[in-house]
Amino acid sequence: DFVLELRKGKHIPELELVAEEKGALIGHVMLTGAAIRKGDTATETLLLAPLCVALKRRNEGIGAALTREALDRAKTQGHGSVVLIGDPAYYGRFGFRAVPAITYPGVPPHYTLACELTPGALSGVAGAIG
Repeated sequence: DFVLELRKGKHIPELELVAEEKGALIGHVMLTGAAIRKGDTATETLLLAPLCVALKRRNEGIGAALTREALDRAKTQGHGSVVLIGDPAYYGRFGFRAVPAITYPGVPPHYTLACELTPGALSGVAGAIG
């Protein structure tokens, strides 16, 4: 249901990737259009959600490979940044970090993460992901 709702928004088909093995889906990642809003100001960004890997296939690097490929494609397309809600220990390896000025309602600040694909893309950006 979550993926279907995201596809109703700013879906970017080229940034939705799957990993398959012998015709079975073993992983999925999706980047969709989003914005960081403060008052009347909105900064365009991408949202990484969801990233999922079949339970029996976790810890094999599938999620990392999907994430790296999605971020590479987004950068090639000219997108400046990506945000997500997630574990800083996991996503830190891809360049995601907590940015105190960027929030998501109801989520502790250390789990609201952002990554610049273009250096300086989030410089001075503040607000809530929406």
